[in-house]
Amino acid sequence: MNTPAETRPPSPAWAGPAMLIAGAIAIGFAPIGLRLSAFEPQATGFWRFAFALPLIALAIKAQGGRIGRPSPMALLAGTFFGLDIAFWHASLVMTSVANATFLVNLGNAAVGLVAWIVLRERPARIWLVALAMALTGAFMLSRGAANAGGAALSGDLLAMVAAVMVGLYLFFAKLARRESGAMPVLFWSTATTLAVSAIACGVRGETLIPPDVSWFMWPLALALVAHVIGQGLIIAGVGATPAALAGLLLLIQPVAAALAAWPLFGEALTTMQLAGCALVLAGVWLAGRR
Repeated sequence: MNTPAETRPPSPAWAGPAMLIAGAIAIGFAPIGLRLSAFEPQATGFWRFAFALPLIALAIKAQGGRIGRPSPMALLAGTFFGLDIAFWHASLVMTSVANATFLVNLGNAAVGLVAWIVLRERPARIWLVALAMALTGAFMLSRGAANAGGAALSGDLLAMVAAVMVGLYLFFAKLARRESGAMPVLFWSTATTLAVSAIACGVRGETLIPPDVSWFMWPLALALVAHVIGQGLIIAGVGATPAALAGLLLLIQPVAAALAAWPLFGEALTTMQLAGCALVLAGVWLAGRR
């Protein structure tokens, strides 16, 4: 039986941040899978969560746990994550991978400020310096991307809306982890996200039935790598990490996404962008070195 986070044996101090970093790298491949998917953006998201939900249930059963009843915080987290995915998937086909990923990750950085105000989780003094370094690096990473025209601007605006949604997702996921284990929170938030994705598909008029079974390959890969592994590690890590540090560590995601997009889509990184990658990593190291 899964026990609430507060009754579990203490984990090493580095465990939560390590899970967040690994999860951020896994999530960095989400825009890659979206670009390669034969489905349209919202339909890709729907099948990603549809495949992920039974996988999460199997993982819970394999660990001898139980799903239990959903908490309101987990359902809220899933709702905001579904909205994040809806807006972000729309933005990814309108602007560069680096740009869309940077903008949506502003929400990750903002969650530390929200937790500071609402939860009274005061970050370490070095956090503001590290955050400034990481955000500057992420900004440098995005600025060099090929990003001309009105479509790119529209994609950037959609990514900004997604940033607000992802910040709320992380905040409510952290609250949900105070009441339950990581996997039940992931299950119920995914179930809610799936419902939101179905609505988004209907609004956009995207078809869910493919002409060939091979279309399911990339959504299935996203379900396993980006969601079960990536989001699973993030939800587990955010419950054991101060929100300010958690949001900053997740800024590794645009670095992973941009480096992966370079050989796949020809979105070559300039010297400025590579310097931005280094600055993000330096900021993450500075914040997490303790």
